[in-house]
Amino acid sequence: MTSFDDNRSEFDSLRPGDSTEQGATRRTALKAAIGVGYAAAVLPVAAQTAISTPAEGLKAGPIKYTVNGFEVPGYAAAPAGKTGLPVVLVIQEIFGVHEYIADTCRRFAELGYLAIAPELYARQGDPRGYTDIPKLQAEVVSKVPDAQVMADLDGALGWAKANGGDTSKAGITGFCWGGRIVWLYAATGKVKAGVAWYGRLVGQASELQPKHPVDIAASLQAPVLGLYGGKDQGIPLDTVDKMKAALATGTPAAKASSFVVYPEAGHAFHADYRPSYVKSAADDGWRRAAAWFKANGVA
Repeated sequence: MTSFDDNRSEFDSLRPGDSTEQGATRRTALKAAIGVGYAAAVLPVAAQTAISTPAEGLKAGPIKYTVNGFEVPGYAAAPAGKTGLPVVLVIQEIFGVHEYIADTCRRFAELGYLAIAPELYARQGDPRGYTDIPKLQAEVVSKVPDAQVMADLDGALGWAKANGGDTSKAGITGFCWGGRIVWLYAATGKVKAGVAWYGRLVGQASELQPKHPVDIAASLQAPVLGLYGGKDQGIPLDTVDKMKAALATGTPAAKASSFVVYPEAGHAFHADYRPSYVKSAADDGWRRAAAWFKANGVA
């Protein structure tokens, strides 16, 4: 398990917009490029709305830690020189840990958190190089087991504890694919609160995904704030209603969970680098997320 200081040369040399050296191996490129640039599938970026949070006053850059013999790459950001920090796990969209996710980590760091975004597809491939979303889904995303993700998030908390984080004050947030993961991890008892941005709630059980959020809703161990779009074509509002009904029958944490649906927003409304961005919903959701974490002991 490596510390921030062990990765100092990577932190000093990588900045938004940098690229990896030509001729590097695929795995080395994956590690080196964590949090740098945007995934190929989302280009061109909507530059007029893309937010860029500076790293001044922060310690931010690539990290790595080992889970079951595999070196998991990730990106972390924290206020420089501080320890005992509350922790937020930041879970990627399907496009991996690219600049938008790294920037979200820096935003949390500015609020006083140690924010960590592990590259949760690293064993299956590098999602950032794909230009075709269906191919990305078929070749990488569909092959990622939930059990692997849960173990890698446990590992991220272990890294946080060894690097200035107070994991008794840990939370989790995630977007799209990562929003679903938020609900699942909130049932493990490892975090105190979650914020799920437009994560899928229902689905067919499979070997790699044996349960979905609606299946574990009643057993949540941490309250989750769900932020969803009223015009989201991929997440019908009737599935939100099903989730609400399941939560109402469950644990105190399940019953304390809540939803906010933004009628004017579709999917990925927080993704400021994409045409789907809805500033009013994104800003309101961010304020609610920060308040939710504070209200539930992640501060």
